[in-house]
Amino acid sequence: MITNLLVANRGEIARRVFRSARDAGIGTVAVYSDADADAPYVTEADTAVPLPGNSPADTYLRADLLVKAAEEAGADAVHPGYGFLSENAAFARACTDAGLIWVGPPPEAIERMGSKVESKRLMASAGVPVLPELALGEVAEADLPVLVKASAGGGGRGMRVVRSLDALAEGVASASAEAGSAFGDPTVFCERYLETGRHIEVQVLADAHGTVWALGERECSIQRRHQKVLEEAPSPLVSGEMRRQLCEAAVAAARAIGYLGAGTVEFLSSPDGGEFYFLEMNTRLQVEHPVTECVTGLDLVALQLSVAEGRPLPPDGPPAFQGHAIEARLYAEDPALDWQPQSGTLRRFAVPGVHSEFAVPPGYGLRLDSGVQDGSVVSVHYDPMLAKVIAWAPDRSSAARALATALARAQIHGPRTNRDLLVNVLRHPAFLSGHIDTAFFDRHGLDTLAAPLADPDTVRLSALAAALAGAAANRAAATVLGRLPSGWRNVASGPRRTRFLAGEREIEVAYLLTRDGLRAEGFDGMSLLSADPERVVLRVGGLRRSFTVSRYGDELVAVDSALGPVSLTPVPRFRDPESTLASGSLLAPMPGTVLRVAVSVGDQVSAGQPVLWLEAMKMEHRISAPADGVVTELPVVVGQQVEVGSVLAVVGDDAPGPE
Repeated sequence: MITNLLVANRGEIARRVFRSARDAGIGTVAVYSDADADAPYVTEADTAVPLPGNSPADTYLRADLLVKAAEEAGADAVHPGYGFLSENAAFARACTDAGLIWVGPPPEAIERMGSKVESKRLMASAGVPVLPELALGEVAEADLPVLVKASAGGGGRGMRVVRSLDALAEGVASASAEAGSAFGDPTVFCERYLETGRHIEVQVLADAHGTVWALGERECSIQRRHQKVLEEAPSPLVSGEMRRQLCEAAVAAARAIGYLGAGTVEFLSSPDGGEFYFLEMNTRLQVEHPVTECVTGLDLVALQLSVAEGRPLPPDGPPAFQGHAIEARLYAEDPALDWQPQSGTLRRFAVPGVHSEFAVPPGYGLRLDSGVQDGSVVSVHYDPMLAKVIAWAPDRSSAARALATALARAQIHGPRTNRDLLVNVLRHPAFLSGHIDTAFFDRHGLDTLAAPLADPDTVRLSALAAALAGAAANRAAATVLGRLPSGWRNVASGPRRTRFLAGEREIEVAYLLTRDGLRAEGFDGMSLLSADPERVVLRVGGLRRSFTVSRYGDELVAVDSALGPVSLTPVPRFRDPESTLASGSLLAPMPGTVLRVAVSVGDQVSAGQPVLWLEAMKMEHRISAPADGVVTELPVVVGQQVEVGSVLAVVGDDAPGPE
């Protein structure tokens, strides 16, 4: 029996496992890096053990420290979560050698599936259809495009699509470097790339008594950088016959390696579902497991713990699907800027209408699995996923609508996120009709899908509301004549002017509060109904509009309304001349480490040419020249840590002058 469980992971992963452990009466142990010391999962655990340092290599990837932490905390079992060492056979073996119960498959099963190269060969021998591997040195023009892929790990890291033979060497080098950094294994392989495939996976569960369940499929075709963004169960593509074939193949895969516990067998299907191929088997719980839990009513973590204790799966077999569930992964990232991860303080995080957290709702409704809360810091050291929001409804269209509405109305103040993109996808006609595949973003374009929910008119209205709320806050704090409206004069004067940045666009709001009410430049026919520091109500074109305004110092003003969320940066009246940057400056979009530098001072570069690469949030990020020119400054070197906004290089029109 498990009495005290250490979760060798962090964030929402740890919180999810803790919830099932608490329900089962099992004690919980967290491990945490320096950056995670104040994270919610740490405070929720019964015991927490520090792992000094911040980088994964120094903390969550140190098997020796994790085993030692379990021993110090009196844990008798280890759950690896997903990511980090969850698919590391050596870690599983180290846990069992230390006398700890390993909540996962046997190390031998992990080893067989840990190498994507070897696992595909094993699956082929078991009769599971696979895409043939291409030797890196023998890729021909006829094989293009190809996918260079890390043999170890997953999550989209260590993967590059190569469309020309000239780009193959760079693709291999880049994928290998990223794989080595993320998984400790730089091995990559190559296979044919299906441009418009459907990513279908099957959840399996196996016990030590010979029972293997296939719990139906999940559709995970909406992806960016080969990493899933939206997942759902069941798949709108899969028919009853295809489901039978997929489940049979998944069970065969699990039996071929003597699997135990929860795992996922992933397939790539043709667009019409006529054929499918084995991609890989994830020998762990998946990020997207909540959609399967919702439609089956099962607690997969509880079943993992039960299997690890040697108990058989229930004799009546897996339940049938009920309804439809869709999960959205909410990331701190900017889809419009090549999916750049974002970091910083999450000032507020609230999703309306949530019925349960880390558990299946009691009836159709919303589920939230999140590792953050108000005030959480999104670190540069780890994956930027903030939360998973899951809608479970009687049918697919209802689930999509409920999820889109919840995301659109959520208060997410701080780093930029992919929230608007998620809502746009969920409301897109192609998604609603089930016409999705792994090329969805390329086909429909990020210019449309990543467009802000708030249109330009809404941004202007929100800026006016922010200005009026700010003025109300000033008057509320005033010690003299605080009840007078802000800017009120006995004699009419010029309008009050306030400026904000909305992205890179500057907006000036000019208004005057008179005896006759609000007069705002460019807002004809508008009237002010009320203005408080946190809420402004306007009558716009005969319609009553309410705006909730949240101000965080001089850094951020967040305005939420039914028209769409708007983030504004107050512009000071007087700018510091020393803050002006040289034209052509390339700034660090996030804190990170300079990984490689491709140019030197004095080099001629072309627009789009790589200048250097940053490593942040376990991924490579290319920094390219914004225009044709000459590298006039290069103040960074390989290995240097840089903060967001740091000048990495300057590309000017002329060559640098003599020193």
